Amino acid sequence: MARCTAPVKGHRSAAAAADCPACGSRYGRYSGYGGYGSGYGSSGSYSAPSYSPSRISGGSGRRASKPRWSRAGSAVWYTPEQVQALTPVRENVENLAVSQPDLRDVFLCHAWDDRQGSAKELHDLLEARGVRVWFSEKDLGLGVPMMRAIDKGLVNSRVGIVLVTPAMLRRLPAEGIADKELSALLRRERLVPVVHGTTYEELEQVSLLLASRAGLSTAEESMADVASKIAELVAI
Repeated sequence: MARCTAPVKGHRSAAAAADCPACGSRYGRYSGYGGYGSGYGSSGSYSAPSYSPSRISGGSGRRASKPRWSRAGSAVWYTPEQVQALTPVRENVENLAVSQPDLRDVFLCHAWDDRQGSAKELHDLLEARGVRVWFSEKDLGLGVPMMRAIDKGLVNSRVGIVLVTPAMLRRLPAEGIADKELSALLRRERLVPVVHGTTYEELEQVSLLLASRAGLSTAEESMADVASKIAELVAI
């Protein structure tokens, strides 16, 4: 009977598991997942790692999954947790593309303080990738009532992106415009938080509801990578 090599060599990668004479046939199907850390115990038995769905990221050791909406030849990789979290959003995008084909791709919710900084950076990266973005700096015309314009932007976009920054965390308790945008987005299953320059732990101190939503984080991947994933998510 073949003996498991985990007690001696460990199973710290899918390749190691696949090379094991006892486990190779059982875990070969995980070969697309770059590495699971120490998922195998001293007995050689496998226990699935536990990841919090609200902490999905593009860590280099786990970029190994492709969602069904990735196009052939795409260089964008996801964690399995990202695929799981973004799939319902993608399904809504596909349904709305059929029922309301004229909608914008993305509504970008951001703090006022970020309008010339990180919000503009994300907007520019998305537009460079062909994403149609509702962005207050360009879509809120002079003399146009702000709340009416924002309401129209929310209604006419398939996905809401919330840029969570230190400025956003400061603004939310004041219940200003950003808070009203966020409240509207949270009522729909088409919301993707992008955490930038802060953490989910800090977000939990301000909004447990938003912190419970799975999203993307620039602590684990660049803003450009985040934009590429959003662009793939909304591409029809």
